[in-house]
Amino acid sequence: MNDSWGSGIAYERFMGRWSNLVAQKFLSWLDIAPARTWLDVGCGTGALTRLILESYQPREIIAIDSSADFISHAQRSITNSSVHFKVGLAQSLDLDSNSIDAVVSGLVLNFVPQPKEAVLEMLRVTRPGGKIGIFLWDYADGMQFLRYFWDAAVEIDNNAREHDEGIRFRICRKGQLESLVKEAGLRQVEATGIEIKTVFQSFDDYWQPFLGKVGSAPSYVSSMDPENRQRLEDKLRTSLPIDADGSISLIARAWAVKGTD
Repeated sequence: MNDSWGSGIAYERFMGRWSNLVAQKFLSWLDIAPARTWLDVGCGTGALTRLILESYQPREIIAIDSSADFISHAQRSITNSSVHFKVGLAQSLDLDSNSIDAVVSGLVLNFVPQPKEAVLEMLRVTRPGGKIGIFLWDYADGMQFLRYFWDAAVEIDNNAREHDEGIRFRICRKGQLESLVKEAGLRQVEATGIEIKTVFQSFDDYWQPFLGKVGSAPSYVSSMDPENRQRLEDKLRTSLPIDADGSISLIARAWAVKGTD
């Protein structure tokens, strides 16, 4: 089973609302001056691009993603002429060397087949003295709403371990992203953890996005037979910390790095 990333709308319901919150904190920490040329590698549905446009007075933003559907979704919601969306690959950027002031990549490097090549490409296109910032979800320990999901799924089907991002993506574990960018040649590297609250208004608000077929967990759910899918839903209803008002309040953490070319 491969991860599916075909629908911008489903992604927004599943992960986009949380990606936006962590992106706000990440950009504040990155601290880029106004009137700079930005590159958003793996822009997805455009959350990071939109925040840069709204709060950091960029001269220009180039936003690249391998999913044509995500690019189309982003183009429909962001029409500013200073933003240029392209379908492309992180590990082979179709851009001139030394042409970008600030390169950012949010929540995508673990899905890139050659993550070190992607970082090397970011370094290539960044101007001397320019800044690069990357962040990834801490799937192993810091994404509580996914940990509850995968722990319950594995109890029902031990083969679910094969799809658990916490097991699959070593780069998302503490210290791994920092080591990778240093090995690639990023200088003056700083690393931090960024935490946000993920508050679901009800169990349905938690569960329904898992039925959207976008991402590792929803792709796994779509592969289950109806009986086991119902068993998983029932197990989550009893294991999640549901408050008296029906809401579910959890924590999500990302690991972030920044440095200079």
